[in-house]
Amino acid sequence: MNRAILFDLDGTLIDSLPGITWAANTLLEGEGRPPLPESQIGSFVGRGELVFLRRLIAAGGLKASDQERLLPPFLELYAKAAERTELFPGVRAALEELKGQGRPLGLVTNKPSGPMTAVLDRLELGPLFDCIVAGDTLDKRKPCPEPLLHCLDTLGSERGLYVGDSEIDAETSGRAGVPFALFTEGIRQAAVEDLAFWRTFDHFDALPGLVAELNDRR
Repeated sequence: MNRAILFDLDGTLIDSLPGITWAANTLLEGEGRPPLPESQIGSFVGRGELVFLRRLIAAGGLKASDQERLLPPFLELYAKAAERTELFPGVRAALEELKGQGRPLGLVTNKPSGPMTAVLDRLELGPLFDCIVAGDTLDKRKPCPEPLLHCLDTLGSERGLYVGDSEIDAETSGRAGVPFALFTEGIRQAAVEDLAFWRTFDHFDALPGLVAELNDRR
């Protein structure tokens, strides 16, 4: 069976940081707080909405006790951020090429299902995936290996490749025993040389060739 190709979402397939920044700063504006720079907000991304909101509250000078109150409006804004989210160049062509080759495709993200579905619907990505694991699909999230292993099991594949952009994705792949391909143009905080990966690439035009190379390995 062809190796299953699993993908992270934010910073990997989609350029979502502008929309996330808009959502975060709109929330802060509603609380009478000044906006934060995109670079700082990018450092909050990757471990799910609760960690993101906790970091945003701390950086924005709000009270930790406000988290429960702010979560519903934040999730609403997070879903609306899909309107400001685009695919990275070459993503759709690469996914369609891999799909056309009969390769099982999965999506494994810490993004909660509501905002995830909003962006998948707007960009018409959902039908390309044979398995989708959102941040709230299981009771564990990346960097725990369970979401990747669950996706591989659902796809009936013993071999996989995880494509992501961050240190969290690299750690998840390592803990799951799955080779990792690092997309270098995402929301990474660590230096490339500090991460464990099988290959790196900076444009999705390169991905089908990398997959073909890896698929011949056992």
